[in-house]
Amino acid sequence: MTVFGVHVGLQHTTADELRSVWRQIEDLGFGWISVWDHFYGATGKPDDAACLEAVAMHAALACTTSKVRCGSLVYSIGYRHPAVLAKAITTIDQLSAGRADMGIGAGWAKVEYDAYGIPFPDVKTRLDQMEEGIQCLRGLLHDDVTDFEGKWFQLQAARNEPRPVQAKIPIWVGGGGEKRTLKIAARHADGWNVPFIAPAAVAHKNAVLDRHCADVGRDASEIKRAINVGLAYSEDSLQQQFGAISELVRPGVLTGSHEQIMERIGQYVEAGADQVNIALRAPFDLDALSRFSDALHLA
Repeated sequence: MTVFGVHVGLQHTTADELRSVWRQIEDLGFGWISVWDHFYGATGKPDDAACLEAVAMHAALACTTSKVRCGSLVYSIGYRHPAVLAKAITTIDQLSAGRADMGIGAGWAKVEYDAYGIPFPDVKTRLDQMEEGIQCLRGLLHDDVTDFEGKWFQLQAARNEPRPVQAKIPIWVGGGGEKRTLKIAARHADGWNVPFIAPAAVAHKNAVLDRHCADVGRDASEIKRAINVGLAYSEDSLQQQFGAISELVRPGVLTGSHEQIMERIGQYVEAGADQVNIALRAPFDLDALSRFSDALHLA
C-alpha cells in the first residue's frame, strides 16, 4: 500500500504555526510528516535566512503528533557529527513512542556553509563523509556497541543509551546521484528519497538502485522508495509556492484536475514509489492539501 505523507518546510514560519499545521496534516489522514535540514531558506539567496533548526523541530513534531511517522529528509552530514545526530534521533524516537525515521544526505546549500564557516568540501568528499556517517548511524541506532574506523569518523566501543524504542530506526538516504548516492543507499539504507522528478526519472533511478543492490547482494525490496512532489492546482499556486525555482521543480509537481493528479500519482506508483510526500512550504495551502486528502479518501 502506498504511503502518503507531507514534507513540511521550516522556512518563513513559526513554531506555533508549524504545530498547528502538523496537527491538521495528521487529522487529514496522512501517515508521514517530515522536516528538512537547512539554516537558510530554499531560495539560495544570502539574505534569506528565515529558517528554523531541524533537530529541534523534529523533536517538536514528535511531541505535537500521536500517529504519523516523524521523519527528516534529510540531515546534512556536514552539520553534525553522526554520534550527536544518533543521540538526537534516539531521543526523538522516545519522545514519539517509536515513530521516528531519519534521513541523511551529503548536503548542497553552499550559502549556508559559507555563512556559518562550515567546511564545504568537494562533492566526492561530502559523499565519502555521508557513506562513513551512515555506517556510524546504523551501528549506534541498531546495535548495542559500535566500533568504526574511517577517515572522517571514528567510534570506539561506542554505546547509545538509553536505546531507541524501535529495534531499528529506519535510515533514509536522500539524493538522486546514480554513481555514488544510490550505491550508498543500496549498501546501507532502509529507504531512499528523491525530490521533484518526473515518474520516468523515478523509474530509471529505481532501476539503477536495483542494479546496485544486485551488485552488493542486497534484496532490493528491503529499501523503501519515496518521492517528494509539489501540489499546485493552478499555475498561480505553483509560482506562489516555488517562485524562482518553479521551472526546476515543475517536473515533480502534481497539477491540474483531481483526475489528472490521481493519474500522475498512479504513474509514480508504477515507477516504483512506495511513498508519495507532498512538499509543503509557507504560506501553507492547507485547503489544497485537504482537497488532495479527500480525493484519496485518507481521513
